[in-house]
Amino acid sequence: MKASSASSRSAVFNVIGWVFGLTFLVIGVLNVLLIHPVPGVFYLLLSLLYLPPADTLLRKRFGFSAPLRVKVVVGLVVLWGTLAMSELAEKFD
Repeated sequence: MKASSASSRSAVFNVIGWVFGLTFLVIGVLNVLLIHPVPGVFYLLLSLLYLPPADTLLRKRFGFSAPLRVKVVVGLVVLWGTLAMSELAEKFD
């Protein structure tokens, strides 16, 4: 029974990773194309922290992976800052 619970928990973490990763990937591409490359590259690199395949590669190669709680807090703060105060938000307002 515990293996099933761990498997479903892992699936939820993967979905959360894909959602945040793809969100930051899209924000990064939009920033590169519409605003300025510097914040766009930041978001593209940040998306690598969240995407499950990139996270796995970082863990294997460097032995480092950010804890899920840190990822969620950082993700929400960055999203809030991006959508509330950035030039990208003003462009689509």
